[in-house]
Amino acid sequence: MEARALQRFVGTSPRKMRIVIDLIRGKSVGEAMNILHFQPKHAAKSAEKVLRSAVSNFQNKDANTGVSTDELIVREVFVNGGASMKRILPAPMGRAYKILKRSHHLTIIVDKRTSKKK
Repeated sequence: MEARALQRFVGTSPRKMRIVIDLIRGKSVGEAMNILHFQPKHAAKSAEKVLRSAVSNFQNKDANTGVSTDELIVREVFVNGGASMKRILPAPMGRAYKILKRSHHLTIIVDKRTSKKK
């Protein structure tokens, strides 16, 4: 059983968020929380918030068994581009430069760790 959390229209560029989420892909939830909490990048705060939401969604979905965060793993995490706000910056000689303020959608999927049997 898996649980997912999605945050849409986050106000940083997708490229900056991908740097952060590549650090936590495939790690246990406890380790991922530590990495994100002590990461100096601004995008780590949004990613930590979404990860906490995914863990909470998993615990609410499976309320009978009471799974701890040590048993959960970040199975899948990805970033898709969102809408871009178009802005104009005045330039020399009557020109205008276009500025794109990008956004993204962040999705994190957590799942129970499966033990390998021999």
